[in-house]
Amino acid sequence: MATRPAQLRHFIGLMSGTSIDGVDGVLVSFDPDGRPDETLAFLSLPIDPDLRERLNQLQQPGPNDLEMAAVAGLDLARLYARAVTALLEMAGIGANDVCAIGAHGQTVRHRPEAGYTLQLLAPALLAELTGIDVVADLRSADIAAGGEGAPLVPAFHRVAFGQPGQSRGVVNIGGIANISVLDAQGGVSGHDTGPGNTLIDAWCLRHLGLPYDDGGRWAASGRVDPDLLARWLAEPYFQRRPPKSTGRDLFHLDWAIRLGGERLTGLAPVDVQATLVELTAVTIAADIGRTPASAVYICGGGACNATLMARLGALLSARLPATTLAVTDALGMPPQAVEATAFAWLARQRIDRLPGSLASVTGARGDRVLGAVYPGKRDGY
Repeated sequence: MATRPAQLRHFIGLMSGTSIDGVDGVLVSFDPDGRPDETLAFLSLPIDPDLRERLNQLQQPGPNDLEMAAVAGLDLARLYARAVTALLEMAGIGANDVCAIGAHGQTVRHRPEAGYTLQLLAPALLAELTGIDVVADLRSADIAAGGEGAPLVPAFHRVAFGQPGQSRGVVNIGGIANISVLDAQGGVSGHDTGPGNTLIDAWCLRHLGLPYDDGGRWAASGRVDPDLLARWLAEPYFQRRPPKSTGRDLFHLDWAIRLGGERLTGLAPVDVQATLVELTAVTIAADIGRTPASAVYICGGGACNATLMARLGALLSARLPATTLAVTDALGMPPQAVEATAFAWLARQRIDRLPGSLASVTGARGDRVLGAVYPGKRDGY
């Protein structure tokens, strides 16, 4: 077993999510038991429209996609490096003070049933540009062991938010939404519930030209269509039992349009937006309703969507009236920083050769040490 250090150490976590709207970065210290001790800096950098469009195109097979993927990975590494530079400046520390960067990369394929997942990045370039060791390719080892490779955040949620004697749910609403259930005895389960922001954002971009519906205000002015919602909820993924994970391979805008059929085309775009928000809220609430959680905490970009949060609160109140709903601020961590901090923690686990995944979540043959290490430039190398 690896010997744990006796002092605090600094790590950086970088995350660009399924919605491809930006890069979240955090510089954080961990105590010797792996618990977050202090967040020294946090930021979000937008992904420029050209890179976002190229990453969106790579979600589906197309001409020259191998070169496009390689170039997009290089461009994303340069954006990640800008985030690292800014984090170091904000914290007032140098590259040599950081043990490693946990860099997720941009998921363009997630097919665990076929034995692979693909996150675009050029981690060697990121290590070269920053002079810091980079831990990347954080899902493949779990998939190689027969797991889903996702979600990975429940293991971190246990460390950061678990409380003996309390049963808690933690819901990350990114492009895809996932739930972690931290039971009172220390056990952890979790899975992807389905679409989070990805369809909401894509529909907003198509009809308003905006990357997201700020605060959910556009959706709030529309009406939920029960028939359209029922068509979407007939998707078999929602009936599958965990372990399960998903992504934009399944939940993309063409999926919503195809299943919606003539019902969708006959509605005002704002009513489709309202129904997409309801889809996210209903599927999350249904899965929380199957858990013993007495308190549920929300993180991720969805926590900023007031309309989504209001619907989720109403649905949970009807299903589990004794369950409280809050954002992770209540536990001492801003909701937008949680996932990036999780990838900083995964880098810490990899450097110490400790497991980062949980077989109870992913269905793998066992917990696994995750990621490959790309050395940065160091004095004395």
